[in-house]
Parts: sequence; structure tokens; C-alpha cells
Amino acid sequence: MIKRTISIENPGKLSIKNSQLLIEQDGTITGHIPVEDIGVLVIDNPAILYTHTCLTKLLENNASVIICGPNHHPAGLLLPLDSNSVQSERFRFQIEASLPLKKQLWKQTIQAKVLNQAGLLKITGKENRKLKNIVKNIKTGDASNVEAQAARYYWPDLFGKDFRRERYGKPPNNLLNYGYMVLRAAVARSLVSTGLLPTLSIHHKNKYNAFGLADDIMEPYRVYVDKTVHYIKKSFDDCSVMTKDIKKKLLEILVCDVELKNKKHPLLVGLTHTTASLYRCFTKEQKEIDYPLI
Repeated sequence: MIKRTISIENPGKLSIKNSQLLIEQDGTITGHIPVEDIGVLVIDNPAILYTHTCLTKLLENNASVIICGPNHHPAGLLLPLDSNSVQSERFRFQIEASLPLKKQLWKQTIQAKVLNQAGLLKITGKENRKLKNIVKNIKTGDASNVEAQAARYYWPDLFGKDFRRERYGKPPNNLLNYGYMVLRAAVARSLVSTGLLPTLSIHHKNKYNAFGLADDIMEPYRVYVDKTVHYIKKSFDDCSVMTKDIKKKLLEILVCDVELKNKKHPLLVGLTHTTASLYRCFTKEQKEIDYPLI
């Protein structure tokens, strides 16, 4: 069953009864959802109250909880701490992974990312030859930083020559930020479900980053956010404001189709295949991470 992504945006109270998440507004129950059906819960209003039991029950059922700030952008993420029965063994394989192995896995990750960027440019009717040509230059650990070279071609081709991808830049940077944060939460959830620590990365090294491995593994999946934002930019008159309709489109990314080994899956399901294959790479049962190609 595909897990649901739920966004709560109006003032109210969240609680649990009979394994159902109850949504209460003005003293009236306005909705109820089985906790086991929830994959990601987005809490996006400072006037929402929630019980301790509500959060623990969600975590026990392997849901991730995103808490948004006043600007409606995700400010925090809660993940289950113990969701895999052989977690300690899997931690050991992850911790003991050699540097050459991690560099090889990063090479595969950037290859998949750049190929997906080239694929999206083709879908949107743009020239993608430059990106396809530089994929062969990606070395172990992406030592020559082909990822950055690809970005210099990719972003102006996708969103126009004046666009700059910056966290606090002009729209549609705001939409990309929101979409990536939702994707990051889903990747972190999948890693935890697989029994891996999202903190221990194969490449990202910022000591303040608690989700380095999630940032690694989400790289080839970013293109699905980019594709949705490209659609929103063409379909909505104003992208500077995160409206309910725009947010709905961004949340739907988690159930969009991705193709892995010639089979289509919802993105959330595709992530479970990817993170499971990463674990098999750590145990040397497999040599390559299973990433989707757009």
C-alpha cells in the first residue's frame, strides 16, 4: 500500500484514538486517518496543537513528521529511532564501509543525477547534449566536480538564462526549497526503514548536518521536484507565494511514477528499493545503487 502524505494547514488539534489520527477544529472532529497509512505528516500552522501520544504513535508506525515555520517552509523533521529489527548489524556495515566504496557509490549517484537532468531537459524540449557528454567525465568520488559543471548548464536551460539556483534566491527557488525538503524527509524515512543511519553520509561532510546520507541519496531524485516546479512555473501566474494549490502539487511528488529496472513505482516505493540496494552495496552483495532514470 502507498503511504499517504498529509498536510495540516489550519489551526486545530491532532490526537490519536483507536490508531486513528484525529483532526479537530473548533471542537469538532473534521477528519480521521489510520496512522498506519501515513508516510509523511506536514504540520504547517503555529496554531496546531498535538499530543505526545500523537507524535510517538506516528513514529512507531514509521512516519516522518515535518514541522514548518512561519514562512511555511519546513523547519524541523522527526524520524523514528528504531524501525528495523536488525538495525545494529546494519549500522555496523554502514560504519565499516571503506572510503573507496563510498567514493564509487558517490560516482554512481552523480552519474544518475546528471543523466536525470539531461533527461528532464529532453522532456522539456531543451538541448541536453552537453550534459550527456560530461557524464563520461565523472570519476570516482566525482573528483573533478562534474556535478557543479552540469549545474551551470542545467539551471539556465531549465528555467531561463537569468535563473540562479540559490536557497534565498528569486522564485521558483522557494518552490524548489519546499519540494526538496519534503523529498529529503521521505529519503530519510526510507533510510531509517532500511536500518541505516541518515547521518552517516557517503559524501556530504558538514558536521552540523544530521541528514548527510539523505542528502546524498536524494540527488538523483531531485529531478522529480525540478520537473514539478517547471510545470508549476508554466501553469501558475504567480510563483512567489506558496499557495495551497502549489503546495498540493509539490506534495504529490512523493506519489509520482519513477522507473527502476524497467518497472514503474510510486516515488516512495522507489525510494525503498534505492535504500535497500544501498545497504546491499555496504554488505558487498551488490555493486551499484538502484536509482531511477527519468
